[in-house]
Amino acid sequence: MTDFLLLAFLFLAAGVVSVPIASRLGLGSVLGYLIAGIALSPVLTLLHVDVISIQHFAEFGVVMMLFLVGLELEPRLLWEMRARLLGLGGLQVGLTASLVAAAAFAFGQVWQVSVAIGLIFALSSTAIVLQTLNEKGLMKSDGGQASFSVLLFQDIAVIPILAFLPLLAIPGLAGHDDSHGAEEGHGAALSLVDGLPEWQAALLTLAAIALVVAAGMYLTRPAFRFIAQANLREIFIAAALTFVIGIALLMTMVGLSPALGTFLAGVVLANSEYRHELESDIDPFRGLLLGLFFMTVGASIDFGLLADNTLVIIGLTLGVMALKAAVLMGLARIFKVRDEQSWLFSMALAQAGEFGFVLISFATANSVLPDDIAAPLTLIVTLSMMLTPMLFIAYDKFVLPRYEEAEPRDADEITAPSHIIIAGHGRFGSVVNQMLLSAGHETTVLDHNAGMLERLRVFGVRAFYGDATRPDLLHAAGIENAKVLVVAIDDKHRSTELVRYVAGNHPHVHITARAMDRNHVYELWGAGCRDVIRDTFDSAVRAGRSVYEALGTHPFDAERAARGFVSENQRTIRELAGLYDPAVPNHENAPYRERARELLDEQAEQIRARGRGAFHERSERGWTPPTPEDVKAVARRLE
Repeated sequence: MTDFLLLAFLFLAAGVVSVPIASRLGLGSVLGYLIAGIALSPVLTLLHVDVISIQHFAEFGVVMMLFLVGLELEPRLLWEMRARLLGLGGLQVGLTASLVAAAAFAFGQVWQVSVAIGLIFALSSTAIVLQTLNEKGLMKSDGGQASFSVLLFQDIAVIPILAFLPLLAIPGLAGHDDSHGAEEGHGAALSLVDGLPEWQAALLTLAAIALVVAAGMYLTRPAFRFIAQANLREIFIAAALTFVIGIALLMTMVGLSPALGTFLAGVVLANSEYRHELESDIDPFRGLLLGLFFMTVGASIDFGLLADNTLVIIGLTLGVMALKAAVLMGLARIFKVRDEQSWLFSMALAQAGEFGFVLISFATANSVLPDDIAAPLTLIVTLSMMLTPMLFIAYDKFVLPRYEEAEPRDADEITAPSHIIIAGHGRFGSVVNQMLLSAGHETTVLDHNAGMLERLRVFGVRAFYGDATRPDLLHAAGIENAKVLVVAIDDKHRSTELVRYVAGNHPHVHITARAMDRNHVYELWGAGCRDVIRDTFDSAVRAGRSVYEALGTHPFDAERAARGFVSENQRTIRELAGLYDPAVPNHENAPYRERARELLDEQAEQIRARGRGAFHERSERGWTPPTPEDVKAVARRLE
């Protein structure tokens, strides 16, 4: 118990200290965990800890992560990904394995070893890539979706690779002990397919997959509904873990990847009413296990071997990553993953993956790789995984700015200026544009999303490509004769600068600007805009008005209360705008803080007084507010 508690304390303390520091420095949580593992390495060596055994346990975090990924995908979406899943993923594994094998053969390795090395380095790290993409909000991007398709195919490809590797056994290595392979879980005692003819093993495997799908579709809902009746959160969490672990165990017993099985179960449950509950219950375990896995990767670095062969190991690591990145970049062009997304795709998947450790151990146990080659390969896999967070940092620092600063094409020639200019046609600007067009007004839309603008033109919208903050483009759009400029740009700084320029140089133009938050309202007000709209404010007011009505307030009174709140809020913001100081946080700005408190109390009292007045007026006319029972009765009659 003491040993267990000491190890738990060491790993938890290392993660708690290193990850916040790494995140604050912009390095990301993955690199923080890796650094924590490196720092723990000497201590674990002194304590004679088997880091590899801990790593195999922590790899279950990958299984949980793929279950959560499956919950985010509907079967329809998975079917739509089939071209990239099979084409992009299949070509990546095939080309990378072939090129790496050819390079190994050129360096003097026998063909069996060369093929094994190629297959090992063809795989990438599902754990690091998906974790980092989710952290950075890049999972839904084109590069993120392409990366996910390849990673999913690689997880599927592990199964035939494990079946193929024993065929590469070298007779001269036949004396190797297979017990290590059993420890890896591939010669597991619990197996349903060992000793069966191939056709029976295949049927049993298909039956296991069918059982997972059927259980997800027909058994989970009544089972979770029964468990939920206990009203004990810990029981539901236990049930969720039982479900995931049970599927992983079944997949392992029939020789399949447990990650693949849980992913399939997640896809089946994507439309379940228990989806969000399962996500919230599994996610903490997934996060802790992945953090532990990353720390074991850092702790497993053989610094002695690295010190003896520094240049060779580092050179081979960088060479493998460069070769994989080149293959991925070429495939990105073929499958139309363009611009900065192609860089994201190729840099994200350039490393070797956690399945590489499994394949190296399995190949060594099956007399495919000699020990003197397996050790450097393990180190190369580890170093490549450690370099991956740095590649994401390089993508943020060097790749993205190049595409953001330099337009990939020249701005369009604006041939149809109008009196209404809309800068930005995202979710906010598009609604404004639709309202104006439906009322018969002509607009000129400026945006730098070329694909979206092409789709708009199909519907007859006058949309032009270019940066709306450029004075020459505004001039071409007719800013001198314009009546209204709608600023709907997502970037706070750029929208504020655009308002400041137009207010200073074209004061006749009425500016309606979108604000991202309260502080942005103050900045736009200071730049000269007097018609500022917070992009979520009106929808929140509508929600508040609906709550009024749900509590029994008459719709007329609810609408009047909502309008009163908006009026008072606008007055408050106008007064506080004069006290706002962008260099001082609002809670530290004493004049702002004190006046905000006073205005908040005044606003609340005025709204309550207005509500009492409205109630008094209606009471004098013999009206009383409906009770909740009255509301329900009306709803029943409407039904």
